[in-house]
Amino acid sequence: MFFIQMSGFPGSGKSTLSRQIAKRTGAVLIDHDIVKSALLESIEAEIDNSLAGKISYNIDWSLIEFHLSQGHNVIFDSPCLYDELVRKGTNLAAKYNATYKYVECYIDDVKEVNFRLKNRERMTSQIKEITSEEAFRYTINNSKKPTDIKCLLVDTSRPLESYVEDVLEYVKE
Repeated sequence: MFFIQMSGFPGSGKSTLSRQIAKRTGAVLIDHDIVKSALLESIEAEIDNSLAGKISYNIDWSLIEFHLSQGHNVIFDSPCLYDELVRKGTNLAAKYNATYKYVECYIDDVKEVNFRLKNRERMTSQIKEITSEEAFRYTINNSKKPTDIKCLLVDTSRPLESYVEDVLEYVKE
């Protein structure tokens, strides 16, 4: 059994890769944007984006824990911008004897990321574009990852077919 924690800047290809891994392995996929967007769209009163993020992460973790407790392989598709997310992921994997894997989607091209962001079918919770190159650089250079396991950094500027098999091999290790 495995638990894969995805990471990467919005538009880096996390969801595309997560869906392909789920399709090929039969893993349950928990997509943070789906949960957060549903929350934002269902509450009639305006809710602060930060509060919506906290609530949706609690829902995500409840779903992840449930599926791990049932013996399912799980993939968590989220930017993984906080140390707490890595801590929760590694703790839940250990609790349910799941192999913990961390996959970071990386693309260091603001123009390409903005192209992807502007041309995707955007959910309510997703950003439209990069408005600050400085913030973009800071985020990709300060990604949160576990320090005690082998993490996989994937150059997602390449076509999916050129790296998906490498990711699946990493998951099997």
